[in-house]
Amino acid sequence: MKNLYAFFLSLFTLLLFYSCTGDQNQVVEKSDYYTEQYRPQLHFSPEANWMNDPNGLVYHEGEYHLFYQYYPDSTVWGPMHWGHAVSTDLVRWEHLPIALYPDSLGYIFSGSAVVDIDNTAGFAKDGETAMVAMFTHHDIKGEQAGELDFQTQSIAYSVDKGRTWTKYEGNPVISNPGIKDFRDPKVVWDNERSQWVMVLAAYDKAMFYTSPNLKEWTYASAFGIEGDQRLWECPDLFPMQVKGTDEIKWVLLVSIQKQGPNGGTATSYFIGDFDGENFIADHRKQEWLDHGKDNYAFVTWSNIPATDGRTMGIGWMSNWQYAQKVPSEKWRSAMTLPRELQLRKDGNLYRLTNVPVKELRRLEKSAIEVFNLPEIALNTYELPKGKGLYRFKLRCDEPMSTMRIRLRNSLGEWLEFGYFANDEYYFIDRRNAGKDDFQADFRGYHTGYALYPKDDILMDVILDHSSIEIFADDGQCAMSDIFFLKEPFDRVELVAACADLEFEVIDLDGIW
Repeated sequence: MKNLYAFFLSLFTLLLFYSCTGDQNQVVEKSDYYTEQYRPQLHFSPEANWMNDPNGLVYHEGEYHLFYQYYPDSTVWGPMHWGHAVSTDLVRWEHLPIALYPDSLGYIFSGSAVVDIDNTAGFAKDGETAMVAMFTHHDIKGEQAGELDFQTQSIAYSVDKGRTWTKYEGNPVISNPGIKDFRDPKVVWDNERSQWVMVLAAYDKAMFYTSPNLKEWTYASAFGIEGDQRLWECPDLFPMQVKGTDEIKWVLLVSIQKQGPNGGTATSYFIGDFDGENFIADHRKQEWLDHGKDNYAFVTWSNIPATDGRTMGIGWMSNWQYAQKVPSEKWRSAMTLPRELQLRKDGNLYRLTNVPVKELRRLEKSAIEVFNLPEIALNTYELPKGKGLYRFKLRCDEPMSTMRIRLRNSLGEWLEFGYFANDEYYFIDRRNAGKDDFQADFRGYHTGYALYPKDDILMDVILDHSSIEIFADDGQCAMSDIFFLKEPFDRVELVAACADLEFEVIDLDGIW
């Protein structure tokens, strides 16, 4: 009996040991998840490996879909797939399996997705609704052979909320007319003329096609800047109501591969009109959606409910000058925060603004510090000891000189941003913000000019572990920069001279 008791005691102890160590392993795995050095805590990033352009942004049955250019086998660019994630609130994301894989027609380059509500393509059966993705097939063998027609446009569909995809047997649906760079189709429903409209990038211009059913496409027109020889990518076309009016204008987003406002790649826009075939810009000189170094391939979500009414999009938070050389190890790249676009009119000029979506406020903690400061302020404040994620809000009436906000840590690393009153520009200085020796174009002082009417200076700033996004003057000037600190910032210094000054620090929770 004594031996039997000892046996059961030993067995119980062994089971308890394995039970406890198993729980510990689970806790360790979970605590390590998304905590690598430089890992963003407010922004979407892939669990591992390479990511670039957002693709297929579409809202369907309560979910915001985010597809993206993805290479699952390396942290540098390679054979492109479509990665996939969904969110119910644009803040927290659920990773889903890869949606589209390369096939005999080529890699799966950038594109878009729509909900075919009227089943114009005929992919849905009774009781189903089809999501249709349109993307570029990139034939790597054709490219290596020196051919020009190695990029074509194809479609795929899903009838289970984007969980599984079937490629159309009639692919490609648009053949290449002999243009080396012929890619990134973005589809929109033209409600006025009951047709699908697609815009794609054709080297140094945008080309427009129309279709009744997403399968059969007719070339309509092209739009470009005379004499421009830069590479255009990731266009987007959509109508918008001018804020405070009943006027409707069309917006054409175009990402440019060089000569961004601070060098390298950036997203630009044109405002104009669209007659069902032709886009006519008010001015053929593009404006910049974001003046920072790190917002590229910005595109918008389709099928946003009319009850919501917002135009929202997201961009890739990097720059092709150094995207494959940044010091993150397990993963590469993040997306910008989702943003709401608004179209405003000042005199005879239209301006596209962008601000963080309102859902971001869900991450704000109750601990909020508010400072009402004197006319001339030189102050240092300790940041709340949380997760190192902050939102700064600043209002400066009648700025009298340069306004500087410097973030510091105990290692002497610092990042500075602010407003230069004399020349009317916002700036980000990341020259002392951690590791920057991996590529010569990374280190820099970046400016965003604010040459528009304003009385007060307003800044809404979001700080993540490795990025800063500035939304100034209700989004009239936006700037996005990444950086790579050795340790988080722990204090903020403010230098300003204003008739009246308010500065607010909000501690944020993370999304993972």
